[in-house]
Amino acid sequence: MKELFSNIWTKRVFSVIGALYVVCVCRLCYYSIFFDIHISQRFPVCMLVSGISLIALMIMLYTRKQVLTRLGSFIILPAMLPVVLLYFGEWELIVPIIITGVLILLLSGSGEGAKTALGTLVLLMYIFGALGYFLYTSFFVSSAKQTVIQQNVSPSGKYRYRIVNTEDSSNGSTAVYVEPNDADVEYPYVRFTLKNIERIVYMERPICQEIDVQWTTEDRGDITGALNNMSDNIKVRFNDEELERLGHTLDNRLQVADVNVYTLFSIGKTAHDVNPIDLDSLDETQLAVFGVGRDLNGHYYVLSPSDKLLEMTDIEKGQNVYFSAMDSKALEQFNEDSLDENGNKLFVIQKNNSVKLSELSDAQLADLGVSDSGDVMTFNGKVCFRYYVAEIEDYFDVNSRKLSIDLLN
Repeated sequence: MKELFSNIWTKRVFSVIGALYVVCVCRLCYYSIFFDIHISQRFPVCMLVSGISLIALMIMLYTRKQVLTRLGSFIILPAMLPVVLLYFGEWELIVPIIITGVLILLLSGSGEGAKTALGTLVLLMYIFGALGYFLYTSFFVSSAKQTVIQQNVSPSGKYRYRIVNTEDSSNGSTAVYVEPNDADVEYPYVRFTLKNIERIVYMERPICQEIDVQWTTEDRGDITGALNNMSDNIKVRFNDEELERLGHTLDNRLQVADVNVYTLFSIGKTAHDVNPIDLDSLDETQLAVFGVGRDLNGHYYVLSPSDKLLEMTDIEKGQNVYFSAMDSKALEQFNEDSLDENGNKLFVIQKNNSVKLSELSDAQLADLGVSDSGDVMTFNGKVCFRYYVAEIEDYFDVNSRKLSIDLLN
């Protein structure tokens, strides 16, 4: 048995097991940034985390001279900084891991100089991190008092809502928040819910004294009809992939906006024509005013591309620079090339990603992922949430993770 545990390959195998603990700590760091934590039973969580941390500590002390363990000893404490700040107060989760991180850093097989330098760096990170977070929460987080007066789940179980009364200096407000109910990450005794995924679907000032929430299940076709009856100019935004599935190309989605008034006059428009103008509605003479040409196939290109635009699109001089071959930066460069003598933009060529709802068939809506039926919420007799709109506008993109200052709230 002694020969087994003194074998270098045994230590290497155990160091991999110890590294899994470090991976879990990094995973917890990730959760602390993008998820809120909800602990249902604190004592079992404390015992479970303490037991796992003790086993991990024993493994890492046994393999303290292995490269993986040395690296892990340098990672645990920095990775726990967001956890300490954002999950402050969840000590049954934090304390065992912090103790493990401190002990393995002090007792690892790394050189004393490296441990001293990293220990100092980590200490400074915690001091300045805590100071910065304290200042942010003290000066930039709203001090308005919020009270949850009602919360529940939609009939399908796909969404959950909460109604919040906010007391402020403007007589307060009542807001209805809706979020997906199937985006949580659950472990024994612990549940993580996505931050910043809630959407305010209704707000009223001052605070509502009477609350009446009703959920119904409605079909896709009925909702489409109701929305089109309200207005035939309701527009829905799609990404490029969805537009392509609908049969639209970039060339028939291009438009010119923010046009200088004198440029409007030169194409026969008036100062009242301030809405974006579709390129398809302009003739060759009008297009030339914007430096745009159109070939026999209806594809748009730049009449006189600048050297910088040619370099960005990697197209040789004398060849057509088509808008379909331009990315967002190249399109921005084209607009930057269209300036007056004072450096002001004369116009902006942009993509129109909006399509009228009245132009979409039921089959197209189904192809875009709109369910056959779903939940509709009314608040005090007013429709404030439709599953249909949430799906078609992609209200809840549970797969996106974007760093922002709002995650600190």
